[in-house]
Amino acid sequence: MDDRGDATGHEDTDIEPGKNWQMAVLATILAAAIFALDTFSPVDMAIAVLYVVVVLLAANYVERRGLLAISGLCVGLTLASFFIIHGDSFDLGSVMRCAVSIAAITVTTLLSLRNQDATDSLKEQAALLDLTHDAIFVRDTEDVIRYWSQGAQELYGWTRAEAVGRNAADLLKTAFPHALATIRRELLQTGRWEGELTHTRKDGSRVTVMSRWSLQRDERGRPAATMETNSDLTERRRAEDALHQTRTQLTHVTRITTLGELTASIAHEINQPLAAVVTNGAACLRWLDRPEPDIGEAKASVERMISNGRRASDVVARLRALARRSEPQHTPLDVNEVVEEMLQLLERELAQHRIALELAFDRHVPAVAGDRVQLQQVLINLSLNAMQAMDAVPPRGRRLGIVTRAEQDEEGRAVVIEVRDRGPGIAPENLPKLFNAFYSTKQDGMGMGLSISRSIIEAHGGRIAAAPNETGGMTFAVRLPVPEDEPT
Repeated sequence: MDDRGDATGHEDTDIEPGKNWQMAVLATILAAAIFALDTFSPVDMAIAVLYVVVVLLAANYVERRGLLAISGLCVGLTLASFFIIHGDSFDLGSVMRCAVSIAAITVTTLLSLRNQDATDSLKEQAALLDLTHDAIFVRDTEDVIRYWSQGAQELYGWTRAEAVGRNAADLLKTAFPHALATIRRELLQTGRWEGELTHTRKDGSRVTVMSRWSLQRDERGRPAATMETNSDLTERRRAEDALHQTRTQLTHVTRITTLGELTASIAHEINQPLAAVVTNGAACLRWLDRPEPDIGEAKASVERMISNGRRASDVVARLRALARRSEPQHTPLDVNEVVEEMLQLLERELAQHRIALELAFDRHVPAVAGDRVQLQQVLINLSLNAMQAMDAVPPRGRRLGIVTRAEQDEEGRAVVIEVRDRGPGIAPENLPKLFNAFYSTKQDGMGMGLSISRSIIEAHGGRIAAAPNETGGMTFAVRLPVPEDEPT
């Protein structure tokens, strides 16, 4: 692999014309010296074998035709020297020495031509690699760079001459997503590894890349080198971050809009426990003002005051969490508790729309990983839509059904939350557009609630779907995956 890296990785593959001329002169002088030594030296040995040095020297600096010409010249000089010395009498020893020399020159020439073909092929392959915009480089088993593509030079800033021979991790200051030992173990086991890395360019800037490693083994199956192909993800990552920021802002706006629609419910939720506190406080004073204070009744009144005060505090806390602009926090959640807390926020709306609740909770559903506030936002939006859809239905028929259940299918374990209404439903031709941004079936609707709800659920690894009921109305089903480490 070192030979391959040297053949394709170094800048010296393009020899300067001046150096070519110098090497031609050196080869000529060496050939002349060997001819003189072979012709005029009294030493009785195959001195002409030294012409292989001339052939090997020329192989690095001349093309195929030039090498054949030089090889033919060396054979010609060998024969010329033989006839000058042994022209009158041929003995077997001299003939054998001449034949061995010519054979050595011929074999060396053939091997050099074969090596040139292999080198040219590698150069062509390297030239093809340089056509790609991806950064490609080859590292040996010591993590030393042996090949550095044009794409790598453009991405990182180091030239081929500057990069080849350097330790890759040290040069690029690589930040790995996992322990390097773990990555290398996977590479040795499978021959491949893929993941995101962070590198440092020559100018000091950071770049995020999708890196793909391929392991090359020698003829004995031992690791020989690793080819690393890196695609720049920096701009895409910035775009994703910008999109995430925009989505977060839009979600926050929708959340505030939802709070505006719940103003009456908020006042009701806060006033009710506060009024109960005042009532119980007055009752406590009356029990204490008696000629014989009734401590038991007074204590019960104080306990009810504390309970209602906590309820008011909980309402405020939930509303502040709903209004707070913060990053999602995925924690283990009991979906039944999430639904129950959501319903407490909707008590006023349920009473105003004269909606009857039909709850069917599976009390043994496993926990899911999610953000409590975001999931409550989705359920509030689905419930409000369901209540508003039933405004045209006679009061006796206004029923809001909420079902929770565990589910197991080919995708794995999940928890399903269904929100059902008995409204007029949605026309079949409008169902595919239901979750599109800015599409609404309500005259004054913004068309963002369901779109954002879908984004939130998909960010949790789940999905949301809508389907008409057989008896009228719609069912919106939210499917949330159960973490693999959650016990069955």
